[in-house]
Amino acid sequence: MARLASLVLLAAMVAAAGCGQSRVVKREGAAPASRGATQALPRNGSYQVRTGDTLYGIAFRHGLDYREVAGWNRIPAPFIIYPGQRLNLRAPGAAAPRPAPAPTAGARRPPANAGTRPAVLAPPATTTAPAAAAAVPLGPKVPATVAPGGWRWPTQGQLIGRFAADDPKRQGIDIAGTAGQAVVAAADGVVVYSGAGLVGYGELIIIKHSDEWLSAYAHNRKRLVAEGVAVKGGQPIAELGRTGTSRDMLHFEVRRNGKPVDPLQVLPPL
Repeated sequence: MARLASLVLLAAMVAAAGCGQSRVVKREGAAPASRGATQALPRNGSYQVRTGDTLYGIAFRHGLDYREVAGWNRIPAPFIIYPGQRLNLRAPGAAAPRPAPAPTAGARRPPANAGTRPAVLAPPATTTAPAAAAAVPLGPKVPATVAPGGWRWPTQGQLIGRFAADDPKRQGIDIAGTAGQAVVAAADGVVVYSGAGLVGYGELIIIKHSDEWLSAYAHNRKRLVAEGVAVKGGQPIAELGRTGTSRDMLHFEVRRNGKPVDPLQVLPPL
């Protein structure tokens, strides 16, 4: 009788599962991992320093100017911080951002294109597919030309992703290449971050070129320079890889006063 009861119970479980149409489906073509994104400021405007953090990395992660963060927290150069330390990520006395009001019942949602949008880098009106959809060759090797500001391409390959001012996940450009190929400094500077502590960037290097300008090199296979090292434009600083992505590529960002800038505005023309 016990065995018969078990069989009846098993049959009932199978039938219930069949009615619910429960099944395991293998996802084909899973979405690639995040290519890095500027994070919103904490609601309380405070951040607790963790092991491996640097002031430059924290400011970069939140789209802030490292000099302002240092000033708000009275941290002098060389901007040494400690695990457990609390940092203010907004100016003293600045009001916290207000949350968006919840929609009322029955209210109609505005169309997606309603209101104003940033006019930065607005593409011209066209009926054809945007140029960003096509891969643009950068040539068989790292271009030897240098832009007037001293900038050069950080690696060779194909441009597969462009900057979008209003998209926090597209704050730079993506260049596809071969694992292990050279990633070079885009201009003279000092390495202010070398690590893997920023979520979405994999093995990351940040170079300070001046008080205003920083550049970032993400998803490397191997980092070749440490923090505090002075580098020259064109000097190898890493090996291209796919830490945090689904393909071998370099994600390259440029920041001016903490704010993302389209790298194509400072690099030599394609």
